[in-house]
Amino acid sequence: MKSRFAFATIALAALGLALPAAAQNKSVTLGTASTGGTYFVYGGVVASLLTSKNIGLTVSTQQTQGPNQNVVLVSEKKVELGMTTMGIAFHAYTGTKDGWTKGKKYDQIRALFPMYDTPFHFITLKKNNINKVADLKGKTVGVGPKAGTCGTYFPLMFKALKIDVNIQFGGASDMGNRLSDGLIAAFPFCAGLPIAIYSELDASREVNYFTFTDAELAILKKEIPELSDSVIPKGTYKSQKEDHKTVGLYNFFIVHKDFDADTAYKITKAVLESNDELKKGHAAGVETVIKNWDKNTFLPFHPGAVKYYAEKGIKIPDKLVGK
Repeated sequence: MKSRFAFATIALAALGLALPAAAQNKSVTLGTASTGGTYFVYGGVVASLLTSKNIGLTVSTQQTQGPNQNVVLVSEKKVELGMTTMGIAFHAYTGTKDGWTKGKKYDQIRALFPMYDTPFHFITLKKNNINKVADLKGKTVGVGPKAGTCGTYFPLMFKALKIDVNIQFGGASDMGNRLSDGLIAAFPFCAGLPIAIYSELDASREVNYFTFTDAELAILKKEIPELSDSVIPKGTYKSQKEDHKTVGLYNFFIVHKDFDADTAYKITKAVLESNDELKKGHAAGVETVIKNWDKNTFLPFHPGAVKYYAEKGIKIPDKLVGK
């Protein structure tokens, strides 16, 4: 197949004809996450959007374990595009000794554009009679993939709150099935709103949502300072009757520092100027807007992205301008 394509290329060139646009496009891969979570859906929407734009790209997605693995894959140039939460990125970029990288630095990553907030929240079956985080003591909970934001942070949260739980790891859809089948007592998770598997559970089972107390939130923000205040608005899910105060982490698109600057510029421009299309694909896209660039306080932006922000009148601080 490859030799046929090469022959066709030579033949068309000899005739002075241009290749079809699709054949000229550069193919890149976007690392997403497990099915049932927001990254999987949102990533597919962005991949389709970028492929449909006339920017010379064909974007495919690769299912991963989530933000942690995406950072590693981008750093090792095994995928060109990735998505990560800023808490995960902070541990990676700085090489925090007690972080998930155990002190290893992944400082080759660069930010492109803000995606959306990732709030931490909880779902259980109503019959389990669990109404607060403290009720999880001694119980088995599923927190998503181990190499993801939820799998990294929920164990830290339970430790900070001195709540002993038995933790299971796995894909979001798998965790939802385990909850439905009574194999776990609750399914704490974190993703852009609404979480697909939460909505599915709410449509098929009697569920209960619960969140942290004010005292617990104060402890979490003290012990894990990269967390920020967040809210899950009432009505996000059918059975959620009130706002849930919680904590969250913002998400950003990332590339390697060596990624082509012109392509980085085109990707940033295409996504941030296609918000209506993005929102149609996933509700979390409402937060993918240029004003949220400042949710990044430490990770250098790629020069291609910096160029786009400058055109829009945004001066990125020197400390956040990557090389």
